[in-house]
Amino acid sequence: MISPVWFLHWATPLHSPSCKIGELFAQRAGVLPLVSFVVPVRNDVLHLQRCLASIAGNDYPRQLIEIIVVDHGSTDGSALGAQAAGAVVLRGSGTSVAALRNQGARAALGKIIAFVDADHEIDPRWITTAADVLTDPSVAATGAPYSPQPSPNWVQRQYDGLRRRPLSREDVQWLGSGNFAVKRTVFERVGGFNASLTACEDVDLCNRIRLAGHRIVADPNLRSMHFGDPKTLKALFFGELWRGRDNLRVTFAGPLTFRDLRSALIPLGNLLCLAGAGLAMAFGYGVVATTLVGISLVPAALTAVVIVRRQLHRGIGTAVQAFAVAIVFDLARALALIARGSHRARRVA
Repeated sequence: MISPVWFLHWATPLHSPSCKIGELFAQRAGVLPLVSFVVPVRNDVLHLQRCLASIAGNDYPRQLIEIIVVDHGSTDGSALGAQAAGAVVLRGSGTSVAALRNQGARAALGKIIAFVDADHEIDPRWITTAADVLTDPSVAATGAPYSPQPSPNWVQRQYDGLRRRPLSREDVQWLGSGNFAVKRTVFERVGGFNASLTACEDVDLCNRIRLAGHRIVADPNLRSMHFGDPKTLKALFFGELWRGRDNLRVTFAGPLTFRDLRSALIPLGNLLCLAGAGLAMAFGYGVVATTLVGISLVPAALTAVVIVRRQLHRGIGTAVQAFAVAIVFDLARALALIARGSHRARRVA
């Protein structure tokens, strides 16, 4: 049997005013809104199938769930897998994941647009929670920091310690776009994702949402397991080398508070220290070089303390692991200011 949402999606031109019929149907079906999921994918069929199953299996009326998969040239059967799971499949265009998400959002019918990445699995009450948070007129977007996959290795455990999870609903400055829901009206009003950004597009969007006077609220019940956390220090390095490439551009676009600037100032300071250490060594000033390297390690040491405090089991071994993860993270973010990391290199690593 074809659901009413599917009928509306195929019977209605995607970019005509009559697309609002989808919202009218949702209202007539009850007080619950129609929620559209946008899932970008490229050659990740196994993760995608698990992701789509977790969305479709949510404790929410199935006829009020729309799933749009934006396939960016997959050759592994991701598009066919998405169709088999009951998703609308769009052929992705554009050079960034931000462009793919915008493409999916333009085709969506829902009052709420949820962005979930293909390598995620969401909680069964995810949609109900998101819809409830967004009933507040002042709240424009919601989500939560990612959770690691079951049985993470030591790199994944320490990497997860970089995330601060709320214990209850609270206002935050930004949320990752792999586990994110936003009111359609606000998303359109602020212009959606900046398609010219290769990374940090979620920080940029959240900054513009807050500058427009709206709140972003995290809820711990919006749990989403991420199966893409780095398994090795090499994978961590290439991942952050890619994620940090647009960091300065996004940060200095505002708002310019100390907390917002911190993520840009630390990599910039580390890069200057490492460059200075290299010059000092070249001219035979070993003590100066050692001092500058030591200064560059201070932020990593402080980060390691935070990571250890968030661990259930603490000890020397945990501290060493946390420090190693923090050093690689900071080094990659510093080098990202001068080196262009690629998504392909990240996936290979």
